[in-house]
Amino acid sequence: MIFSMFLSCSHLNYNKTVSKVEINKFMGKWFVIAGKFTFLEKEAYNSVEIYHWNKNENRIDIDFKFNKNSPDGEVKNIPQKGWIYNSETNAHWKVSPFWPLKFDYLIIDLAKDYSWTVIGVPDGKYLWIMAREPNLNKNTINHILLRLENNGYPTNNLKYIKHTVSN
Repeated sequence: MIFSMFLSCSHLNYNKTVSKVEINKFMGKWFVIAGKFTFLEKEAYNSVEIYHWNKNENRIDIDFKFNKNSPDGEVKNIPQKGWIYNSETNAHWKVSPFWPLKFDYLIIDLAKDYSWTVIGVPDGKYLWIMAREPNLNKNTINHILLRLENNGYPTNNLKYIKHTVSN
């Protein structure tokens, strides 16, 4: 996911995260299922994030790729870098699409089996629901949305991503 350079001002200052993320379990491929996206993701299809722990640099290397403008459009890769900001929980990162910008990345919900996760930002403007598989059933999505709403994270104006390829 790409964090916008133009973060909006908001009265929301959401800072709740999950209590603990096992970073090695979190690494790997995540399909973007739904969210409130940045302007760079508006015409993205088949969106996938791949996280890799870079031991030498003590960071997460992130490969965000998607098809631009259509399900079979040109494949775009946008590499990013992430650093664990809260090492007690591993659930608050700083992510950089390019130097010198770094944005908050909050793991605000996570399935016990790491089959799905939800990423948010403090002002609530962006949200990413991701899963290990290219699709989540409607009951699981509704369960996730209810959990988010009960925790005070805004879920309005979600866009759903259809995956036609397994990137």
